[in-house]
Amino acid sequence: MGRDVTAITVSGEDRRRYREKVRQCLDVLARMLGESQFEFERPHIGLEIELNLIDAAGDPLMRNSDVLKAIADPAWDTELGQFNLEINIPPRQLGGNRTGELETEVREHVEHADGRAEEVGGRLIMIGILPTLRRGDIGEEAISGNERYKMLNDQIIAARGEEVRIAVDGPEPLRMHTETILPEAACTSVQFHLQVSPDQFGAYWNAAQAIAGPQVALAANAPFLFGHRLHHETRIILFEQATDTRPEELKAQGVRPRVWFGERWITSVFDLFEENTRYFPALLPLCDDEDPLAVLESGGIPELGELSLHNGTIYRWNRPIYAVLNGRPHLRIENRVLPAGPTAADVIANGAFYYGLVRTLAEEERPVWTRMSFDAARDNLHRAARHGMESTLYWPGAGEISARSLVLDHLLPLAHRGLDAWGVDPARRDRLLGIIAGRAETGQTGADWQIRTVAALEETGVPRQEALRAMVRRYAEHMRTNEPVHTWPVSLTGQVSSVLRT
Repeated sequence: MGRDVTAITVSGEDRRRYREKVRQCLDVLARMLGESQFEFERPHIGLEIELNLIDAAGDPLMRNSDVLKAIADPAWDTELGQFNLEINIPPRQLGGNRTGELETEVREHVEHADGRAEEVGGRLIMIGILPTLRRGDIGEEAISGNERYKMLNDQIIAARGEEVRIAVDGPEPLRMHTETILPEAACTSVQFHLQVSPDQFGAYWNAAQAIAGPQVALAANAPFLFGHRLHHETRIILFEQATDTRPEELKAQGVRPRVWFGERWITSVFDLFEENTRYFPALLPLCDDEDPLAVLESGGIPELGELSLHNGTIYRWNRPIYAVLNGRPHLRIENRVLPAGPTAADVIANGAFYYGLVRTLAEEERPVWTRMSFDAARDNLHRAARHGMESTLYWPGAGEISARSLVLDHLLPLAHRGLDAWGVDPARRDRLLGIIAGRAETGQTGADWQIRTVAALEETGVPRQEALRAMVRRYAEHMRTNEPVHTWPVSLTGQVSSVLRT
């Protein structure tokens, strides 16, 4: 939900009118789908990365507006917390020449922004959850200045009618309440976009859902929250809870959560937009002046602003997107399950694995979703989030299988085939999938490296918060080398004395 809003008072009439406009947009979308308005020559991909700001000690730095001014690049924007930034990488053809430039482009953007951040006393870090965040860092004063974030916070808290409860099990369980949705800002992710034709959308979305668990197992990078060691990818359950508009009574009634894996395989993109309209009340009931039916009947392409805004406040792990670019409408899947980082190389390798795998799975004669229950795919996601590469997942034909064996023996060959089908350069394909193979073989994800580094520091007598700070500083150093995380050493050489001096 990147649209800017202004402060307003929402009335019952506003909500009624907005609901009517959303439904009108949905009717127009159905007509556009029926009239084949979405022709395109070749799929495009896009990429968004959320990052954290840290100070010299490794603690969160609440100065994203100052850093944005220093960066002075429209590709960068604020995120929910003042310690967050986001970069949007321009779309490009999948398999074209510019796909090969993606890693270099991401690295150059981050290095440039990191240098500007340093001028105002900060540095950038790509990580699933910033381990040094403390409970005192998530008060309402830490919300970014853009009015849309305050309005979103107010609407979610009002819908709940009570404080947000965070309850996460793990080696060091966490229980807390908060009066804001700021814990959501702790969740920094990567979003991979894939343009898909209407005819193929159902197959590609189903494929993306089926591999969410293996994706998270491979990329887990969020083991610490507010000083507690929790899940390998704590970001999944934290995001689900921090933006939940349901009090306990509505949960008991089976009301759907706004952070949602879904509940069934689909046949059409319309299924998802229709569910979003039917199940979820508006959070930001803001109407445009556009009459979408009049625009369509006059030969134009409607923006469907209300439908898109509503869709942006429902956080599916694979979200459907409708957008208009250069006067042409398109549909895409926004894959949202992965954490940021650890390096540009790791991020692009994760993308190569995802794009290759969904291509192969979506085009199989006997699709994976015809051999696997939807509940099994959802269960895989939460198992992988809890245990990372140590998890056991279900896969058709293999049954219950270790994440390592699933990736190495079953999924990597499929990803290899998919990248060939997309026309990705073989040398680049082998390098990126080699990073995935190295991570699976060693079992060292970002989460695993964080856990082992903090444990090693604590064994020398360093207190938890200081160990987290030292680990974050070392993480940031490794991130800047762009060496994949599975190659990072867990070494304390010079680190303990540095912590003690600090």
